[in-house]
Amino acid sequence: MDYELAGAGGTMIRIVFQTLLLVVSTLQIFTPMIAAQETDPEPIKPALLVIDVQNHYIAMMDPDDESKAPQMINGAIWLFRQNDLPVIRIYHTDPQWGPPTDSEAFQFPATINIEETDPQIIKNYPSAFVKTDLQRVLEDREVNTLFLCGLSATGCVLATYFGALEREYDVFMIEGALMSPETVQTKMIEDVLDSVGWSSMNMILRGAKN
Repeated sequence: MDYELAGAGGTMIRIVFQTLLLVVSTLQIFTPMIAAQETDPEPIKPALLVIDVQNHYIAMMDPDDESKAPQMINGAIWLFRQNDLPVIRIYHTDPQWGPPTDSEAFQFPATINIEETDPQIIKNYPSAFVKTDLQRVLEDREVNTLFLCGLSATGCVLATYFGALEREYDVFMIEGALMSPETVQTKMIEDVLDSVGWSSMNMILRGAKN
């Protein structure tokens, strides 16, 4: 978890360096796989992962991200529902430090338009794939493409992004729907990982219905 990384310039440099290393390593591993997939494309079957947008963690995010990202998160949720595509809510808790699953701190704020019928995943590790049922939930719905939003862009969202790549999903971060302890971190992740904006996401989801 990096929800307490606000501030230090040295920490920011380390995050950038580590992220770039991960990106380069991942591209080296997955470029041959991506090339092979391009010759035999599968139908797009997307799902939206709304990651850790919980009261406990939102308070640790940059106020600028906190004020803007929820609107885009709700926009993404709306777009997926309009296309009858799954929205999956991801929650984080630490067995020792919490927040307790029965607490208000654990919950998403009421302003985030999730529903009780949306599949719920509770995780104890940064990646939503580690020791959870997420992959089974995705396989049951034949999902092969993931869109990620939530927090933090430099922590659990990033870990889930690479977890998805390792499991051979096509995966996108959603521009404007991410939060970090510092807005500059969010912008860096969006730029380095070539996140998708509203228009591109809408076009991809419309294609998934055809």
